[in-house]
Amino acid sequence: MTPDAEPVFHAFDRGVLCCASYLVPEGQRAEWRLEWESELWHARQSNGAASTVSWRCEREIAGFCFGAFQDAACLRRLWWQNRPRFAPLHGSAMQCIFWLGCLLIASGMAAHWLPRDHDPDAQAVPGTILIQEEGAESSAVPTMTIQQVRIWERSKQRYADGLAFYRVGREQVEPGPQGGEAWRIARASSNLFSVAGWSLRYTLPADEARNDLPRLILSLRKWRQEFGANPDIVGTVVMVGSRPAQVAGIAPGDVWRLPGKADAFLLEPESEMGRAGLGYVVAHLTHAGRSAMWGGLVHIASYDSRRQEQDFLGKSIEEQAAGPTNIYWFGLLLAFLALPAIASVSLADYSFSSHKPSSIRRALRFGFLGMKIVSILSIAYFASIALAYWRFPVFSASGTYIQLAASFAICLLGMRWALLDQRQRCPVCLRRVTHPAQVGLVSRMFLAWSGTELICEGGHTLLHVPGLPTSWFSTQRWMFLDSSWDFLFAG
Repeated sequence: MTPDAEPVFHAFDRGVLCCASYLVPEGQRAEWRLEWESELWHARQSNGAASTVSWRCEREIAGFCFGAFQDAACLRRLWWQNRPRFAPLHGSAMQCIFWLGCLLIASGMAAHWLPRDHDPDAQAVPGTILIQEEGAESSAVPTMTIQQVRIWERSKQRYADGLAFYRVGREQVEPGPQGGEAWRIARASSNLFSVAGWSLRYTLPADEARNDLPRLILSLRKWRQEFGANPDIVGTVVMVGSRPAQVAGIAPGDVWRLPGKADAFLLEPESEMGRAGLGYVVAHLTHAGRSAMWGGLVHIASYDSRRQEQDFLGKSIEEQAAGPTNIYWFGLLLAFLALPAIASVSLADYSFSSHKPSSIRRALRFGFLGMKIVSILSIAYFASIALAYWRFPVFSASGTYIQLAASFAICLLGMRWALLDQRQRCPVCLRRVTHPAQVGLVSRMFLAWSGTELICEGGHTLLHVPGLPTSWFSTQRWMFLDSSWDFLFAG
């Protein structure tokens, strides 16, 4: 092999080392490339490749050059294991908002995926009321009779343009071959859902309805539990007690507001209800009735069959039941009242300096705090609903207690975290201060402060946190750094 081939092999070897160097992390690339080239020179000198060219020497030198790829892969692997993950975002306001946004999306999706019979957004139609005797202790206790409804229907009504009656009792229902089960059946007037203004789901077509059978309206909860949310159940015949009934539709989510917690509604003509026992009266108010309503209540004076005056009270179905939203607001109020007991609402003192942040920076800081609190309160709303009603119906006793406790705890602990997090963030760049260092002696705290000192990685501020609060240094204090500190943070 001629000596003229030596520059060609030498150029090839340097090209291999150059390719291997691009696999090395950028900060170490130039140093390792110089190291490999110096070793290449030494290898060529020691093997005599600089004076004579042989295949054996060139193979050994080429093997050395290709071994640089193994070194580069090892360096890349070590760098990947020890790399500073998300270094530009670590401890930043952007990272905080990102994780809060992820939690908000997750909690919102969990609440959205609740079964529709647990839907907290279900709203009653305005003007729909529940009528009961004036002295009734609770809306859950039935106090009305069908006779009173018939008296009202025979006379001209000023406040109501529609009346419906229902009473709740336990009856055996045989939905299929699995056998009977005791359901809470509401025997109701056939106009109950039209008076309330509610639309049924999967309504039975008129040409398939059987006029010789009463209509049965299933609650969403029972529809899901017993029939697997199968819409084909509409139109089938089931046994309610000893009487067959045809399933005519699925009740909307608003029905949870009606007292009695009925599993299904058996709609019958009033003529077939006979002298039913005590039940509930649902009415729809006229314009005059809605004008007379105050605070969700309207007082009604009427007469019985013996012309004796009786006083009744109409309660708005929309307002008489404290739904999930009202329960959440109550839990939030309790959290605000309890917050000063577990966390200081002060964000810190500021040292007198000409390097304080501008008005825009201060506005951004408080805007960031507001975004955190709003995000936490939104997370608390959706998370409390998801925790409370994934198994229990809306407004059930168990669900109400769970939602109240969950909303109170999440709001309280979340706002406490937001304040503590804000106290640890630089007022200039909103990054969390780091590198805590103990300063001073506790025995000399009346002569000089002692506590913990933290520094902003951007070189904007120092945070002094007293180890033992005193009358002259009771809370943490920010000290703004001037331009003379910039050389320490040049990187």
